Amino acid sequence: MKRLEKLFAELAVQKLQNQTRRHFLMDCVSKVGGLAMAPLLFGCEPEQLIKKSTGLNLSERDLNPLAPLPPPFLGKAKSIIYLHMAGAPSQLELFDYKPELAKYHDKDCPESLLEGRKFAFIRGVPKMLGPQAKFEQHGQSGAWVSDYLPHFAKVADEVAFLKAVHTDQFNHGPAQLFMQTGSPRLGRPSLGSWVTYGLGTENQNLPGFVVLTSGGKTPDAGKSVWGSGFLPSVYQGVQCRAKGDPVLYLEDPSGMSRDLKKNVISAINQVNQEDFETFGDPEILARINQYEMAYRMQIEVPEVMNINDEPEHIHELYGTKPGEEAFANNCLLARKLVEKGVRVVQLYDWGWDTHGTDHDGSIDMGLRNKCREIDRPMSALLLDLKQRGLLEETLVVWGGEFGRTPMQENREGKVQGFMGRDHHVDAFTMWMAGGGVKKGASYGITDDFGFSGVDERVSVHDLHATILHLMGFNHEKFTYEFQGRPFRLTDVHGELIHSVLA
Repeated sequence: MKRLEKLFAELAVQKLQNQTRRHFLMDCVSKVGGLAMAPLLFGCEPEQLIKKSTGLNLSERDLNPLAPLPPPFLGKAKSIIYLHMAGAPSQLELFDYKPELAKYHDKDCPESLLEGRKFAFIRGVPKMLGPQAKFEQHGQSGAWVSDYLPHFAKVADEVAFLKAVHTDQFNHGPAQLFMQTGSPRLGRPSLGSWVTYGLGTENQNLPGFVVLTSGGKTPDAGKSVWGSGFLPSVYQGVQCRAKGDPVLYLEDPSGMSRDLKKNVISAINQVNQEDFETFGDPEILARINQYEMAYRMQIEVPEVMNINDEPEHIHELYGTKPGEEAFANNCLLARKLVEKGVRVVQLYDWGWDTHGTDHDGSIDMGLRNKCREIDRPMSALLLDLKQRGLLEETLVVWGGEFGRTPMQENREGKVQGFMGRDHHVDAFTMWMAGGGVKKGASYGITDDFGFSGVDERVSVHDLHATILHLMGFNHEKFTYEFQGRPFRLTDVHGELIHSVLA
């Protein structure tokens, strides 16, 4: 009860601060300056600010920022599951078969591949490194998949490969930001935030954008890769844990009843409502929504984040082990979340940086072990979505932030103790499936070494434009006003990849 009394006392003080002349005069110097600077500093227009501050013309979306909205045009996908392999897997050991590269194994790299190029760690003239995996063609599409991914080879006909993706960032942090926000610098909203802002979510008891991590670490760029940037904070990704409580402080403290919790939140949001009526800051509405969402999540989250009750054949399909923080568990959770109406589920798996500096970072051993962790669950995810009728409306995206070089890394001009490849921006492979994607398609061609794309190249902005299109948005018109100009996920770039659209 003391906590509740304290909250009501704070509410009384807040009322005085909003009403008395003394408090107004005390704050007026800073407030007048703030009013003058508002059009320059904030994304909303002054007219909109006035309308909101008077409490007039508030739509359902103003009061509930996650209310579901129809897309501008009918998109094929209703939700996204994005599988990001943080650290950048080697396309030359997984999907981009280059028999010619094998002939040059351990020979000096041709000068044509080095002239005018910058690498993260390669110095001088490195040796070429042939593929360390065996490749075969699979399915009716004849897709080349290596023996590192035997389970995935069986579902290759379900996906569309992008073989000549390129980026302009060769360090992990900026490259991950670029892949997820469309910019290598901090401050831009993530892809998941854009989609949630545009469409809301179908389940009001769960966040619209959920993030799951595995591999023991978060991405190099940190939580900014699922941040909301200049969008209201309600659209940022909510990180859930696969081990322990999925969300911290999900359970109420001892002695806190459900009714008391409701009264506490009502008192807090009464203060927030009065702040909104006074200042018209849309972030206050987001705060109100987040308190109410947290209250509702206490009922829904424990059930949807529990995989213990899944049938044994599902655990066998995914290779899941309840109670662990694992990519397999996260894939099953991703299916459950989209099944419950969550709009975007982002999976980050750390540990794909194969420089050859140690056993775990080697191309021939470490990479093979990482592939064992993801092969069965990501294949099971596609099969499970398909058998439930969800794959047609769920877009699944897989990839890293860049690729790996066809040369052996020689950090400081010295060959590493294990086989490894440096960061590479000119060509790497990604794939998409479901949600309006053409099955069995392959787009993009690289040269004989897999060094550069020679035809049908795809930029990060092209990828984003295509994802937004599948969700029902024209990437050129999907904008948000901030600091006096409209911003978009694709900046001033991006073309649709028509060849992979069903």
